[in-house]
Amino acid sequence: MTLRKTLAALVREIADEADRNPAFRERIEQALGMTHASADAPPARKTAFKAEEPKRPSNRRAPAALDPVQLARQGEDVLRAALGKLDIEQLRDVVADYGMDTGKLVIKWRTPDRIIDRIVEVARQRAHKGSAFRDSPAEDPQDRPAAPDTPEPREG
Repeated sequence: MTLRKTLAALVREIADEADRNPAFRERIEQALGMTHASADAPPARKTAFKAEEPKRPSNRRAPAALDPVQLARQGEDVLRAALGKLDIEQLRDVVADYGMDTGKLVIKWRTPDRIIDRIVEVARQRAHKGSAFRDSPAEDPQDRPAAPDTPEPREG
């Protein structure tokens, strides 16, 4: 017997049992998401698709209350002032959300000042990452030494 014939026989048996047994029919309709409006009517289609936000697992921390790297670009004192307004759990959320605790030690710390010091340290590093490749705002292109037009004569 081929797969097509086997599946057709299975579907016929299910349909016959659904005709004979109302409880079985109801379970099949529930499993297929069919409504009880009419036996001959096709199942109702949903007209609008509602996109739901994916839920965070219960063991995940809340999202960070602020962006420490952006604040570090504005200055360390601005960052420290913003972090000083947060409680210890919010500080831990910042550490977790921005991956500032690779060794899983900072989350265990109990003093806010110690956590703030770690956030400031990592945020400053990330804020200045790649700065060697950027022109510094204080540097004026006219202050650079001009390239010599002619090479200096060699001795010898």
